[in-house]
Amino acid sequence: MQIITPGMRLVPEAVLANDAALFRTIPETPSHAGSSRHRVVIVGGGAGGLELATRLGRKFGKRRLSITLVDRNRTHVWKPLLHEVASGTLNPSSDAVEYIAHASRHHYRYRIGEVVGIDRARRQVFVAPSFDEDGRRIIPPRVLGYDTLVLAVGSVSNDFGTPGVARHAIALDTTGQASRFNKRMIDACLRANAQYEKLSPGQLHCIIVGAGATGVELAAELHKSMREIASHNLDNIDFERLIRITIVEAGPRILPALPEHLARSSARRLVDLGIQIRCGIKVTEVTEDGIRLGEKLFVPAELVVWSAGIKAPDFLKQLDGLETDRINRLVVEETLRAKGDESVFAIGDCANCVLPGSEDPLPPRAQTAHQQADHMVKVIAARLEGQAAPAFRYGDYGSLVSLADYGTFGSLIGGLKVEGLLARLMYRSLYKMHLKTVHGAFKTVLDTAIGFLSRRTRPRVKLH
Repeated sequence: MQIITPGMRLVPEAVLANDAALFRTIPETPSHAGSSRHRVVIVGGGAGGLELATRLGRKFGKRRLSITLVDRNRTHVWKPLLHEVASGTLNPSSDAVEYIAHASRHHYRYRIGEVVGIDRARRQVFVAPSFDEDGRRIIPPRVLGYDTLVLAVGSVSNDFGTPGVARHAIALDTTGQASRFNKRMIDACLRANAQYEKLSPGQLHCIIVGAGATGVELAAELHKSMREIASHNLDNIDFERLIRITIVEAGPRILPALPEHLARSSARRLVDLGIQIRCGIKVTEVTEDGIRLGEKLFVPAELVVWSAGIKAPDFLKQLDGLETDRINRLVVEETLRAKGDESVFAIGDCANCVLPGSEDPLPPRAQTAHQQADHMVKVIAARLEGQAAPAFRYGDYGSLVSLADYGTFGSLIGGLKVEGLLARLMYRSLYKMHLKTVHGAFKTVLDTAIGFLSRRTRPRVKLH
């Protein structure tokens, strides 16, 4: 007898992704089969996917469209803030969007599950079964029909085949991973404070591999939150002296995708905080006790976060013949349509979109997903009218980096530099814009006011 455990599927992933015949024995989900309305299936409930489902539901959900959002998670937390979940400054239980409730209010369906393949000829999406924490099956495998399919599955960390990463490091791709790191961090502080013996090499040392925006912002947040945790009567050791945070970057500088002046300002502030920065060196192995740099150097560490590069989920590589690039992103045209199929589109980090006049794909940033979600509403409206899909045009509105309470730096349109309070307000406004799209202006204002008041009555960081 085979025991089903969480994460296992009834048939192997490779078979699900490649052999559509296995799913042809499963009837199409009744809510889709025979629908008279145009069926839109959105795979992925991240920034782009959730905003698209919300916009379409408000505009067309009552009359002209049957909209379904598929995601293997039950809640949504804006991915650019996962480093705050990891540090404990953002509580996912109070700041998450629950898909089931949100869908009922905004006229779309939510289906829990992981998409593992599609049949483009039949216009069907294959969803693997879902299990609970005890390995019991909650939902069987399903088949969803579509007229328009939008893939918005985002990206995951790319370990580049580095030994030990999957086993010993934590990525920040999901809320679950960020919460797991937060618990490890709190446990590390409690353990160090309670033990009788001397701290071991690497204890209370956190290494962040990758100096993109996530890694840099996480370093500053950890500097603040680990000291905040220690201030709650953990007074047996000198945390101020013993806590160490190191950023490791294979490239020549931190924030390689952002303007150099932002990198310089951020690096100076991090160094002033005592955060060590190692650039120009690669991690060759991650172990239970630390990381190996190059061939000889070993750096002990109790906590290792991996944020060195991204790729699209692996299942896209074999998605019924659709073209992908070297990091699994679907190659799309300037309308955001996948090459070779007029009914399949991709937005956000999982799309390789090179616009006319450019040689490089659009950057994997929240503003890209936001703009593409807005554009897809126009594309689907055009499809409903039998018109040609409009071309997507991207506007780069600049970059912002927030180093917790220690400073925010930005570069806006035309190279205008901002920092300090103005930059901080602009940084927070990006999240508020996302919430406004998802919830509407009134609820966003109300939640902001409630959050401001509740922060006065609870600890500054999550302590459990």
